Amino acid sequence: MPELSFTVVDVAPEPYSAAPNLLARLRVEEATGERVHALALRAQVRIEPQRRRYDDTEERALLDLFGDRTRFAQTLKPFTWLHTSTVAQGFTGSTEIDLVLPCTYDFEVSGATYLHALRDGDVPLLFLFSGTVFTRGATGFSVAPVAWDCEAPFRLPVSVWRDLMEQAFPGSEWVRMHRDTVDALAHYRHERGLTSWDAVVSTLLAEATLAAGDPAGERP
Repeated sequence: MPELSFTVVDVAPEPYSAAPNLLARLRVEEATGERVHALALRAQVRIEPQRRRYDDTEERALLDLFGDRTRFAQTLKPFTWLHTSTVAQGFTGSTEIDLVLPCTYDFEVSGATYLHALRDGDVPLLFLFSGTVFTRGATGFSVAPVAWDCEAPFRLPVSVWRDLMEQAFPGSEWVRMHRDTVDALAHYRHERGLTSWDAVVSTLLAEATLAAGDPAGERP
């Protein structure tokens, strides 16, 4: 039975993808010397937030996920970021393969909210592997599962995530809204003659700030 182990060598932005993807470079090693005919590999990637420190700015940005610092001992728990898969060609001994990590900038997704909040340092990741190993012996093909305990840690530089988002959405952020909300904003934009969605939100924020400082609702 083949014995596989995995190492994450590097993670970098995929340069020419239509959607924001990271590429994880994996080293796969087979310890028995048996020839691997093919490997159908699945991976769950978890973020382990308890494995790094957070400054005051990051703490404020993470309030919705973890609460304030007094609750970190209870709330900083590993959570799933994404799932992905690939098929590797045959090899003997060891090989290196690329694993595509599809990313989203949807702030409704915990992973995107977490990554957006970080200023610098590293993101502690854990890759959990599963899948199927195909080997060819004297009597034909055989099939075996990837061992349940195959995993690999990796510390992703925050700068890599920021470079990916800047590559995909230069100078922009994305917020998902209900269709009715977008329709109402579009009507507001038309009525005010505003030239961009950024101007719509900036104008609404300015009006809300003015109203908060003017409880009587009066305007100069």
